[in-house]
Amino acid sequence: MKLGPATLVAAAFIGPGTVVTASLAGAQFGYALIWVLVCAIGATLILQEMAARVGVVTQQGLGENLRTLVTHPILRILFFILVIAAIVIGNAAYQGGNITGASIGVSALMPSPEIFETLQSNYNVNVWTLVIGTIAGVILWQGQYKRIEIALIALVALMSLAFLSTFILTGPDWLGLFKGFLPSAPSGSLYTLMALVGTTVVPYAIFLHADSARQRWHGQDTQHALKESNQDLWTSIPIGGLITLAILSTASTAFFAKGLTISGPADLATTIEPVFGDAAGILMGIGLFAAGISSAITAPLASAYALTGILGGQRSLNGRMFKLTWIGILITGVIIASLRIQPLTLITFAQIMNALLLPLIATFLLMAVNHNKLGKYKNTTTQNILGFVVVLFTLALSLRTFWFLFFR
Repeated sequence: MKLGPATLVAAAFIGPGTVVTASLAGAQFGYALIWVLVCAIGATLILQEMAARVGVVTQQGLGENLRTLVTHPILRILFFILVIAAIVIGNAAYQGGNITGASIGVSALMPSPEIFETLQSNYNVNVWTLVIGTIAGVILWQGQYKRIEIALIALVALMSLAFLSTFILTGPDWLGLFKGFLPSAPSGSLYTLMALVGTTVVPYAIFLHADSARQRWHGQDTQHALKESNQDLWTSIPIGGLITLAILSTASTAFFAKGLTISGPADLATTIEPVFGDAAGILMGIGLFAAGISSAITAPLASAYALTGILGGQRSLNGRMFKLTWIGILITGVIIASLRIQPLTLITFAQIMNALLLPLIATFLLMAVNHNKLGKYKNTTTQNILGFVVVLFTLALSLRTFWFLFFR
C-alpha cells in the first residue's frame, strides 16, 4: 500500500514537542501514561478521517469549506480574524520549537561542534537554525506536492528507524509497558497527561490533511479515493503513535528506571549515550533532527493552506499568497529559534497554543463534515458522537491549560 497525505500528519505531530513531552512522560512516570497516548491516537484518527473526507469529497480544503459555512458579513470577519490569528500565531510558535529541536538533534551528531559554537559566540547567531530553515525552505520552494510528500515520507521513515532502534537498544521492560495500557493517573501527572494529548492531536494538521488529500486524489473516483485515504490513515497515524511510544519507553528506561531527571530534548542524546552506547546517542540525535525538520516543513505548509483557503487565494503551491504565507512562517520560526530562548520554553509555549486552539478547530471541522455539499458522505450519527466526544475532550484540555496558565 502506498503512503500518502496521512504521513504528512504523522510528520506534523512527531516533532520536538512530541519528543520532549513523551520523554518527560517516560522519565517522570515510567510507562503509566501509555494509555493516554492510545486515546490521543484514537482522537487523531477520528479527526483526520473527517478532514481527509472533506478534502476528497468537496475537492476543497478545510479553509475553503469554512468560508462557505459562515455567511453573515460581521460574523465572517470575526471568524476569519480568529482562525487566521490562531493558525498563524500557533504555527509561528511551533516553528520556533521545530527548528530549535532539529538544531539540537543535528548538534548532537557533530563530532566537533566547537567551530559552530565559536561562530555562535562571535556573531551571536545560531548557525543550525539557519541551516534547518534553509533546508525546509528549499523543499517547500519547489512547489510540487509530490516532492514534498516524498521528502516527508522519507523523514518519517528515518524517525521510525532511529527511534525504534533506540527503543530496542535500551531494552524496554515489556511487562511494565503492557501495564501502561491500563488507565492510571500517578500523582502530579495531570499536566503531562494533557500535554501528551495536546502534542499528538495537532490543530494545523487538520487543515494540512484536508488540502493534501484534495491534491492527492484530485479528479479520482470518490469511493475509491476514500478507500485509499482510509488505508493510508490507518497505516500512517499508528506508525506515528508507535514512534511516540518508542520515545516514551526509551525515556522510561534511561531516566525513570535509573532515578534520573530530564530538563530538555538535548538530555535524551547526551544521557543515553554513556549508558547504552554511542549508537543509541547517535540514533536519538538523528531522530530528533528528523522530527524537527519534518515539522518545520509541515507547519508553514498548513498555514499556507489555511490562509489561502479562508481568504480565497490561489490554491497552487506556486501561488503568490501561498508562498508568501509559508515564507513568513518559516522566517518567523528561524528568528524565534535564534533568540536563544530555552528550547523547553519554546516547545511548551507551542503546546499551550495548541491546547487552546484545538477545540475551536475541531468544532469547525464537525461543521464542515456535516454540510450538505458532502451528500451521502456526511457524518453518520456514530461519527458525530465520536467527533463530539473528541471536542468535549479537547475542550477539557483547553480549559485545563487556561486554568494552569492564569489561576494556579
